Amino acid sequence: MAGAIASRMSFSSLKRKQPKTFTVRIITMDAEMEFSCEVKWKGKDLFDLVCRTLGLRETWFFGLQYTIKDTVAWLKMDKKVLDHDVPTEEPVTFHFLAKFYPENAEEELVQEITQHLFFLQVKKQILDEKIYCPPEASVLLASYAVQAKYGDYDPTVHQRGFLAQEELLPKRVINLYQMTPEMWEERITAWYAEHRGRARDEAEMEYLKIAQDLEMYGVNYFAIRFTIKPLDKKIDVFKFNSSKLRVNKLILQLCIGNHDLFMRRRKADSLEVQQMKAQAREEKARKQMERQRLAREKQMREEAERTRDELERRLLQLKEEATMANEALMRSEETADLLAEKAQITEEEAKLLAQKAAEAEQEMQRIKATAIRTEEEKRLMEQKVLEAEMLALKMAEESERRAKEADQLKQDLQEARESERRAKQKLLEITSKSSYMQPMNSGMTALPADLPSFNLISESLSFDFKDTDMKRLSMEIEKEKVEYMEKSKHLQEQLNELKTEIEALKLKERETALDILHNENADRGNSKHNTIKKLTLQSTKSRVAFFEEL
Repeated sequence: MAGAIASRMSFSSLKRKQPKTFTVRIITMDAEMEFSCEVKWKGKDLFDLVCRTLGLRETWFFGLQYTIKDTVAWLKMDKKVLDHDVPTEEPVTFHFLAKFYPENAEEELVQEITQHLFFLQVKKQILDEKIYCPPEASVLLASYAVQAKYGDYDPTVHQRGFLAQEELLPKRVINLYQMTPEMWEERITAWYAEHRGRARDEAEMEYLKIAQDLEMYGVNYFAIRFTIKPLDKKIDVFKFNSSKLRVNKLILQLCIGNHDLFMRRRKADSLEVQQMKAQAREEKARKQMERQRLAREKQMREEAERTRDELERRLLQLKEEATMANEALMRSEETADLLAEKAQITEEEAKLLAQKAAEAEQEMQRIKATAIRTEEEKRLMEQKVLEAEMLALKMAEESERRAKEADQLKQDLQEARESERRAKQKLLEITSKSSYMQPMNSGMTALPADLPSFNLISESLSFDFKDTDMKRLSMEIEKEKVEYMEKSKHLQEQLNELKTEIEALKLKERETALDILHNENADRGNSKHNTIKKLTLQSTKSRVAFFEEL
């Protein structure tokens, strides 16, 4: 009796010590998270927690994936988490991935986070070659991936080799052609430069719009045994199964989920989805208006900076002209002073010569008046008179020359003073221009920092979403659709041109089975669009009835 009581007490204590929580690690396409979960939680409790953490509302596309015995499985919403065949060691790891794919990404994906997660997953599937992508389409998709990551192309920043460490193309495509990494980068960059102005979400959506047309997009492949067995002669249905029971259950689960999504698309949107779409439209319009406002402000800022640079250049030019005018004025003043000094000296020399000439004349008259007693004295006196006359004549000529030189110097002085007056007038004009330009320049220098003149512009950009705004937005969307059709045609021409360009570099012996199958389908005109078109020609009622029977 005592032993039985002890056993019950030991069992109760063990039961109390059992942990009530366990740790779960969730891996998304761009992050990892850990949560503490209760033992009693079902798959839906954990899934809802992850979606709330991510801010994701379009939950019907996603699921929590795990691997057991080399087989992929998805967490069931109505089953306890620990009742699944998950590993026992903690943390229990799940991958948050897209389980079902939209038929039209642009129309069905509403939230930006949903679009971003799909973009990352589809890009990884293309690079891992789980989705076959032709070489020319791979280059185009890579250019949109670069736009989403780096923004607008700037040749001063995105120089040769900036994509060297990026994984942008499937290895199959790289090995198929005799092309260097630089050659691939050159072709990717050429298209990347054409995507200027696209925001990250727009570039990611363009990526998905191209990827959704690939034959293997949204397709899961399983190894199965085909024993074809018609179940109904009116409907082409065949029966198949896999050697693994888990795979059979997974295929059934995916079929049911795709059928539910198929029916959901063909029903009117729920109130929640309508609200999400309305919010998305408003958010898109707000972002578009914000981008336009920023573009206008950027343009005005660039114009202001160009005006400032022009004014600074003009001011510098005026300063140089003022400096040259000052130097010319100084040279003119120095020349005028020298000419005035020389004219004064010449004038004094002329007066001195005139005085000496007068003295010589007086001396000659005095000598003539002096009585010469002897013939020798007379001869000497005549010689002195002759010398005196010659000296007087020479003095007169020198005096006349000095007088002319003085007149010329006076004329040069007058011209120098006139040049000085003109130089001062030009300096005055330049100084007045500089004083007018300086306040403008100082105002423009401060312009890029605070842009005070933009206050009025910013106030005028306020808006609200009224019916007229939404109608205008609808018209813009229709216009964008028409432009998109034209761009699609241009895009197909570019793809064909690139395909022709790199075809000569292809190594035929490295073609894979998927490459050969893709080329054969392209030669026959078989494509995903043609197949869908044929299916849509069948009776809608028969297809709905077929899915309902599942």
